[in-house]
Amino acid sequence: MSDTGPLERIVPEILERFAAKNAAREQALAASRVIIRISANAIRAVHRGELDAARRLIAEARATHEAAVRALEGHADIYHAGFLHDAQKEYAEAVTTLELCSGGAIPGPAELGVEDPAYLNGIGEAVGELRRVILDRLRAGSFEGCEALLAAMDDIYGVLVTIDYPDAMTGGLRRTTDQVRGILEKTRGDLTLAIVTRRAAE
Repeated sequence: MSDTGPLERIVPEILERFAAKNAAREQALAASRVIIRISANAIRAVHRGELDAARRLIAEARATHEAAVRALEGHADIYHAGFLHDAQKEYAEAVTTLELCSGGAIPGPAELGVEDPAYLNGIGEAVGELRRVILDRLRAGSFEGCEALLAAMDDIYGVLVTIDYPDAMTGGLRRTTDQVRGILEKTRGDLTLAIVTRRAAE
């Protein structure tokens, strides 16, 4: 007859580990939702010209992200499940948008505390936000900083297009890069037309 006695000890230990993992997952999942929401609000603040408010929101997102990462220590499978990647991407996008629109420099992934795939996709998606800023300025009759933002968009694309690794490694970066190329070219055309039109009217 088999001795199943050890299971009375083994199974509760497994359940305890499952409970700890699930608690970490729930905490990180909730934090990821908060990071995505706060990052979106920070981007909206940038578009409204409320840069101080955007900085406060990004600081909040950073603190929430750090708490989520701490909660997932020892749970690498949950860390890489995907939802935290999405949050890190949105966070990187928000920081990039704020820094470039306020004359700053793009921080690196280590400075932000995010993974490389999330970082690269985040700065790629920031290109769409920079296009919106340029168009808003042109509609307002202002050309201030537009060419600098276009140059930053070009720099981002110039980096992303050199990265040739499988999507499984880069988090679908190829699709993001294709989108960046289209946004860049449309923005270049819009800005060029606006500049030519202005010069013709002078």
